[in-house]
Amino acid sequence: MNYTATDQEWLQDSFPSLPINQVLGKWKHHRIEEAAQDMILACLAEVDEASPDWTFAASRIYLKWMYKEARKNRGTTAPYRDFHELITTLIEEGVYTRKILMYYSPAEIKQLERELVQERDHLFTYIGLRTLSDRYLARSKSKEIFELPQERFMIIAMMLMAQEQEHRKLDLVKEAYWALSNLYMTVATPTLSNAGKQHGQLSSCFIDTIDDSLQSIYDSNTDIANLSKNGGGIGVYLGKIRSRGSDIRGYKGVSSGVIPWMKQLNNTAVSVDQLGQRQGAIAVYLDVWHKDIFSFLDSRLNNGDERQRTHDLFTGVSIPDIFMEAVENRDDWYLFDPHEVREVMGFSLEDAYDEERGAGTFRTRYEQCVDHPSLSKERVPAIDIMKRVMMSQLETGTPYMFYRDEVNRKNPNGHAGMIYCSNLCTEITQNQSPTVQQQQFVEDGKIITIQAPGDFVVCNLSSLNLGRAIPSGELARIIQIQVRMLDNVIDLNTIPVLQAQLTNQQYRGIGLGTFGWAHLLAKKQIHWESEEAVDYADALYETIAYHTIEASSDLAYEKGSYPLFEGSDWESGAYFSKRGYHKHDAWDWSSLQEKVNQNGLRNGYLLAVAPNSSTSLIAGSTASIDPIFQKFYSEEKKDYKIPVTAPELDHHTYGYYPSAYDVDQKASIRQNAARQKYVDQSISFNLYVRNSIHAKELLDLHLEAWRLGLKTTYYTRSTSSQGSYDECESCSS
Repeated sequence: MNYTATDQEWLQDSFPSLPINQVLGKWKHHRIEEAAQDMILACLAEVDEASPDWTFAASRIYLKWMYKEARKNRGTTAPYRDFHELITTLIEEGVYTRKILMYYSPAEIKQLERELVQERDHLFTYIGLRTLSDRYLARSKSKEIFELPQERFMIIAMMLMAQEQEHRKLDLVKEAYWALSNLYMTVATPTLSNAGKQHGQLSSCFIDTIDDSLQSIYDSNTDIANLSKNGGGIGVYLGKIRSRGSDIRGYKGVSSGVIPWMKQLNNTAVSVDQLGQRQGAIAVYLDVWHKDIFSFLDSRLNNGDERQRTHDLFTGVSIPDIFMEAVENRDDWYLFDPHEVREVMGFSLEDAYDEERGAGTFRTRYEQCVDHPSLSKERVPAIDIMKRVMMSQLETGTPYMFYRDEVNRKNPNGHAGMIYCSNLCTEITQNQSPTVQQQQFVEDGKIITIQAPGDFVVCNLSSLNLGRAIPSGELARIIQIQVRMLDNVIDLNTIPVLQAQLTNQQYRGIGLGTFGWAHLLAKKQIHWESEEAVDYADALYETIAYHTIEASSDLAYEKGSYPLFEGSDWESGAYFSKRGYHKHDAWDWSSLQEKVNQNGLRNGYLLAVAPNSSTSLIAGSTASIDPIFQKFYSEEKKDYKIPVTAPELDHHTYGYYPSAYDVDQKASIRQNAARQKYVDQSISFNLYVRNSIHAKELLDLHLEAWRLGLKTTYYTRSTSSQGSYDECESCSS
């Protein structure tokens, strides 16, 4: 179990006063975690507190142990040897799928083995390597180390390119491996974990719409359980379900409203966990005009009637412009029962939105409901509802805010449907509709059920590592391969809910996102609260959007457009004109619009910025578009506690890493509004507030977000909140 002279010399040269012999003594006695921790603590004590190099020293210690264990278990003399034998061994173990050997010959696997670059393992920080090793690398059934980091990246690349044309396949695998292994991008957690394995699906999360019927409620619960079992996070729209006190089949006042059905979903979240690793994650959304809105907003609170509480669900509120106007003007607001609205008015209020700011179908229908004498309604001050929203946010972090009019105004596929809510992490906005059972009968001794499938949204995610991809100068190349990888997930995936499979094929929606924004600003020495940061967000995300749309159009020329392209804003060019892209000088949007019109577009939805907390750790950067919590902190998991610093922290970047709770949140909102112009879906955007915040200040933040055209906001993270802020692991990309 020797540590090579080269590595020992590197450590001693990098940190001349470190107790190397003491550390290596623990190494030789198999006390690897102690050795790595000693290295971290010794480095922290020796170097300037703003030097991050200690984490790479600890990573080298842990890498050597991983290599040694893999060599022993695989019977090889060096790491990254006998790739084909690794594949066959893990197939026999029941870990890898046999499809790998159907897609690739031994000669091709040998060729790809030569592409593995062991030195890229040195890009990992210690916490990044530990996270990858503990949670994502393929191990034997007895949890022994077999697969190494570069092999995980290669297996992902091989699987995502498996069905490409034979004459291009290996070149595309090499491109995908290049992008992944250099940490220029990451794939979503389900893809990172499950690609090439026998079990598990590749998509991140899902959104279901429940119809106002017993059949739909229970069918949806079954679908949600099946998706949760396979590792998916779920968003659920409840706004079509009748309110408490509504009639059922003419019997007045007998409906119990949405809370009992939320209790069922809460039980599902607890009892059907995600691949045995963590509790299921479900977010439920309700319209702010629904009569059950107050009990819904109280459902996660820690006091009150426990029979009305669903502590394990996350909540979101669907909000029209006219409500925010009523809050701003201190006007009254009216609550309705959606079932009664359908019966009396002949339309569903939730099926409309305002086509323009200040005018449109939703407010016309809402006012008709207010004025109708036969329709029962409750009048409350709009500000009272908003107060309850903010009270819940300060205690639990939720509800999330979903600005439905802005979302639907900017929906590129509005010709094909409606968007009612977002997903668990608020970055996905795609068409939704409930699945309805039409018929059930017996034929030849079998029960046949016929359903009209609804749009059951599927999220396919990956993210650019801004801190590495932008400095590389290879952004267009990375995005080209990233879009292809995401598109291939759609065809390779096996989703246990058939209507989700159909929706995935109809829209071919993907969500290319980003992380490392705070990292990138620090590297460029741009202050978070400056106008320069807003301008840079505008310019950068315009560039990302241009390359992403172009990549999807190139793919459409090669493979065909998504089935619902005809009639979309993409086809008509309205997507570009609605956002005023033609006024910009940086990119030739007119030519790109013409290209999309001629070639088509492979994917109906393209961009979405997810939270990606765990994958950003692996890639050694900062999460999503958020500021950092602290420059120095400890990452705590159930079996370890590891010191972590902000990436590339030194005397040049130190002053450009403000804490999330210290920055002006309106500056963050302005940044997000700038990037939202180029993101066709939405962004997981958190508000960070101190426990001393006044209600008016928090209200001003929400009003500012709405005025500037944000589509959603995610957690309101308060320093005093006792709520759970766990991200959906599936959305980490």
